[in-house]
Amino acid sequence: MGRAAGGAWRPGWPLTALFAFYPVWWALGMGTLIVFVLAVPMALELLRRRPVRVPPGFGLWLVFLLWVVASTVMLGVDPAGTLPGEAADRVVSVGFNLAGYVAVAVAMLYLGNLTEEEYPRSRAVRHLGGLFVVVVAGGLLGTFADQFSFTSPVEMLLPDSVARNAFVQNLVHPTAAQLQEVLGYTAGRPAAPFGYTNTWGYALSLLLGWFAIGWLRRPGARRLAGVLVLALAAIPVVHSLNRGVWIGLGLTVLFAALWLARNGNLGALLGLAVSVVLVVVLVLTTPLTSTIQQRLDNPKSDGIRGFTVSRTLEVVQESPVLGFGSTRRALGSSNSIAVGRDEDCSNCGNPLLGSNGQLWLLLIAQGVVGAALYLGFFTRVLWAYRRDRSALAAAAFLSIGLPFVYMFLYNALVVPLLISFLSVALLWRNDQARRAEAGSTAGPGSRAPGLVAGSAR
Repeated sequence: MGRAAGGAWRPGWPLTALFAFYPVWWALGMGTLIVFVLAVPMALELLRRRPVRVPPGFGLWLVFLLWVVASTVMLGVDPAGTLPGEAADRVVSVGFNLAGYVAVAVAMLYLGNLTEEEYPRSRAVRHLGGLFVVVVAGGLLGTFADQFSFTSPVEMLLPDSVARNAFVQNLVHPTAAQLQEVLGYTAGRPAAPFGYTNTWGYALSLLLGWFAIGWLRRPGARRLAGVLVLALAAIPVVHSLNRGVWIGLGLTVLFAALWLARNGNLGALLGLAVSVVLVVVLVLTTPLTSTIQQRLDNPKSDGIRGFTVSRTLEVVQESPVLGFGSTRRALGSSNSIAVGRDEDCSNCGNPLLGSNGQLWLLLIAQGVVGAALYLGFFTRVLWAYRRDRSALAAAAFLSIGLPFVYMFLYNALVVPLLISFLSVALLWRNDQARRAEAGSTAGPGSRAPGLVAGSAR
């Protein structure tokens, strides 16, 4: 971070501040909020740099943001099968989501408009890989000290009525793990440095590719340290009980194998195979196997998830174009229409529709059109850079492509979506570097030669 000559802040400092000090932001109670805060100086810098360049398909994202705003006209509507409520009570969640969508877009444009001299792509790769290490460390904390939590400075500054709100608690109250009865008894599921276990697993899997090209491709001590971090990561990954993440990591290995085989990188392919074997041996020769089996034997969340998805699809039919602006609470539960929340049981019934997957959130909040615009942006980016075979592109494609699987299971706001958007910026920067090096005006889908603008070796 720091200042450049003459006292001005160096270009790229908000990104350095975000990643290098993320554990500090988490401890202060700003782990998620810091994304919104640092988006402000990024936006101001973009205004100073006008005209601002944009990546392929950015117009789709702008229309999506307009659709989010337009859908707020439906905030006062209570579709059949949902609890009645006031539009004013739903404004906060809409504002949070919209701010998140805007903030990650600002971060993407900021990174994409920096030059290689100001903020090299290799530095961004290091920062993303470093965040992976932080997430693994947080996962280990949540595994072995699941009761660990403390009151953050931000939490102390909030009025009690606000600080005790469940949503606010997950934002400002640092905890190592979520305590849940997934296996039939209360157990901690690692969450640090985030508020939710699902966010922890989502972020870890999106960052894995960046960690791999930043650590495992380097010979010597850094590679050995990277292998050790990966081995340790298996412990919280299993204890997270996150079956979706287990599937996602399996798809990641398959993608990496296909990518390496396509590029003829047999040495790296062999290394990947050895790493997978070592991880499997680690799991099979430790108590981790028992934890996995217990999770598979206790599909406790399946009924609730099936109920909320089914009810979401029913509700969306009443407003398929605009959606309803925000989430809604369903009447009843997966067991009975008569079951509902009360003071003694805040988690009994009335599940939040749109809370168990980004796709379901988009459908109920912004309708089919909003979901199409959201997914259309990422599809356009993947298509534009489909011929890039660099190592950077492999990591970026994972961070942009995996959400198409996770959208059925987990919500993306805020940090997972930020990782995907920064991955878009790096793909975009990679193409700019390739075209500058070639001295041509080729389109965005051309093959990039190097780590960053180069081969996948």
